[in-house]
Amino acid sequence: MIKLFRNYIRDEKGLSFIETAVLFPVLLTMMMAVYDLGQGVVVNQKTVSASQIIADLITRQEVVDTETVTDIVNAGELAFAPYSAVPFGYDIASIEFDEESDPIILWRITENMSQSDAAIDSTEGLGEEGEGVVVVSVQYSYEPYFSNFVVDSFNMTERAFLRGRKSATVGCTDCP
Repeated sequence: MIKLFRNYIRDEKGLSFIETAVLFPVLLTMMMAVYDLGQGVVVNQKTVSASQIIADLITRQEVVDTETVTDIVNAGELAFAPYSAVPFGYDIASIEFDEESDPIILWRITENMSQSDAAIDSTEGLGEEGEGVVVVSVQYSYEPYFSNFVVDSFNMTERAFLRGRKSATVGCTDCP
């Protein structure tokens, strides 16, 4: 039996089997990591698209209501297709600047994420008195398919800043 094993190891076929046995798990792990990385990049681009779609559709209006905002958010969710939009959250704020170019929140709607006060603070000085901007923050919780035992899910966040197209600010009739 030992003689057969030694002959098998000396044979080139045996050596290639051992090399395959050592390298296959490494190559398989690398392939799964590349898959998860690629999916993460695609989902991140979809997060960027969703924030821009929502901001663009909001700023096309002079005045919105909660029903219109819901329809616009549904359009933003479609950017994630074919991925699930369940871990999707948004924070939409319409801002007007005062005489010192400080942002004043006219209305704000947030769902499935915390309010992004840093995004609002970053608008300081972006406009003159009476001008406005709409800030849309979108958050998507991405959970890797293969490497979820190594890496927990993590949040991808994207912000879009757009000015109103038809008016200096975008109002809302029944928003909080």
